[in-house]
Amino acid sequence: MAANVIELGDAEFKREVLESSEPVLVDFTATWCPPCRVLAPVIEALATEYKGRMKMAKLNVDDHPVTPEQYGIRAMPTLLFFKDGKVVKQIVGAVAKAKLDEAVRQVL
Repeated sequence: MAANVIELGDAEFKREVLESSEPVLVDFTATWCPPCRVLAPVIEALATEYKGRMKMAKLNVDDHPVTPEQYGIRAMPTLLFFKDGKVVKQIVGAVAKAKLDEAVRQVL
C-alpha cells in the first residue's frame, strides 16, 4: 500500500469520502482480482501526483461488503469518483494511466 493511498473500510467511508473537502477516487478492489493488481501501481502514482488536490482510496470488497453493495459494485476493479459527497464519474475495469489521469483532471 502506497503512503498516499488510504485503505478504507465501511466504518471510515462516510468520514473519508462523503464528508471530504477534496474530491476522492475510491478503488473498489479485491485481493483475488488480477486487473486490480495491475491498476494498483497506477493509482499509487496518481495519488503521489495529485496529493493535496484529490484523495485516493482503496476499499476491499470482500472485507467490507456494505459500501460496495450500497453503490451497486458488481465488477472489480470499479473506480468511483466522489465530489461533494456524490458520485460524479465511474470507470469499470483496468484502464491505462493516461485515461485515468484524464478522468482525474475532469473531476478536478
